[in-house]
Amino acid sequence: MSLDTDRIRSDLESRRARLVAVVERRDNHDSLEDESGEVVASVDNHLADTATDTYDRELEDGIEEDAGRLIERIDSALGRIEAGTYGTCEVCGRPIGDDRLEAVPYATLCIDDARRLAQG
Repeated sequence: MSLDTDRIRSDLESRRARLVAVVERRDNHDSLEDESGEVVASVDNHLADTATDTYDRELEDGIEEDAGRLIERIDSALGRIEAGTYGTCEVCGRPIGDDRLEAVPYATLCIDDARRLAQG
């Protein structure tokens, strides 16, 4: 199987656009909450409601942080496509398997090196 880098580039750009939209929606939502004061706990709020709001905010913050890291990985993959180094393992220099790149198009390591790294 030969990699279709034009298709992969398009897929990566689409993924990136969706992630950026999620982060921007989250940023806009935070701005509205800050202006309206909805996040500020009031005397009327039940402790469980406040805890739920805190949990939801922390979960959303984690998702936004993950989205930011994924955007960076996608940008890096797009740069490798432009440089002609896409699909080459950063550790051993061998080709990354097509199946792996189909599953994880921003992968930087072949499966063997990824496994070694995961094992520590």
